[in-house]
Amino acid sequence: MSTKQRVKAAVLFHALSDRTRLEILARLKEGEQCVCELTDALQTGQSRLSFHLKVLKEAGFIRDRPEGRWMYYSLNREGVEDLEDFVDELKNAIAIPGSSKKKCE
Repeated sequence: MSTKQRVKAAVLFHALSDRTRLEILARLKEGEQCVCELTDALQTGQSRLSFHLKVLKEAGFIRDRPEGRWMYYSLNREGVEDLEDFVDELKNAIAIPGSSKKKCE
């Protein structure tokens, strides 16, 4: 795995390391939502919510779309696929027990 891929994985896992961000993703599974809907649902202030949305957006998990004075958020398939690719790479790297080329002495 390249350094660039490891950096991307760190960003992805950081975005998933917070309960509020996981709750945002769970709510967006139901479809696109306005920031005002998320603020109400999570019973939090807009500035706190904006911080979490920014982290998720920078990781590529969500995308936003302005409409009038509101911003709407939805899941971004490509970001989820990046996470899936990383996990698949880890799964594929798991050696079959007893098949290691290196032996400790």
